[in-house]
Amino acid sequence: MSCIVEARGLRFSYQPGREILRGVDFHLHRGESVAVFGRNGSGKTTFLLHLNGILRGEGHLRVCGLPVEPPHLQHIRRKIGFLFQDPEDQLFRPTILDDVAFGPLQAGLSQADAAQRARRALASVGIEEDLGRAPYHLSSGEKQRVALAGILAVDPEVLILDEPTTHLDPPARRALLDLLRTLPQAKLVVTHDAAFARALCPRAVFFDHGRAAADGPTGEVIRRFGWDLGSPPETSPAPH
Repeated sequence: MSCIVEARGLRFSYQPGREILRGVDFHLHRGESVAVFGRNGSGKTTFLLHLNGILRGEGHLRVCGLPVEPPHLQHIRRKIGFLFQDPEDQLFRPTILDDVAFGPLQAGLSQADAAQRARRALASVGIEEDLGRAPYHLSSGEKQRVALAGILAVDPEVLILDEPTTHLDPPARRALLDLLRTLPQAKLVVTHDAAFARALCPRAVFFDHGRAAADGPTGEVIRRFGWDLGSPPETSPAPH
């Protein structure tokens, strides 16, 4: 498998003398699903914001084969899709279809092509009817699917999911897990939900004091750091 994210010796400080990233080494292969664990302040969010150039530190960082530097940021940002913890942060257009078509329109597609791309993305997440509904009428699980469709509509190569199970009840959680397993993109899943991570991600990385302190099979990382939180999603574990 080819490497789609590669970081070596990545360092970053918000202010002099207060280093948040202290030499992060990390790699992600195409199609791979990796859980990202770590306590608040461990550096995991700071690291992820480097992947699309929102933050820029020192060291080596390549995404989709390109250095994360100004000449390449526009291309890289189209290839990195962030799904926020609260999907309402990503839903702001009058209808479901409008919301999902927004990204393709911004990428320069025509209205007709953007709508076609949006319908295809919505179908991929299991939403094909009532596309004229307002997003605020949806359930939490449906909102998350629409937000995910908005990301998929711009054809990313990497999905970054920030605590994706926080607002979901168990059936919606299982449905999300089943959906994510069908998607071909590489995935970084930031979560405190160890059961969900076990079921989706064969590999995990644990951030601690600005470093990737552990990187290996998800179950081993969970046991090593006592990260066994959350209830099982009532599904079989991810294959290793």
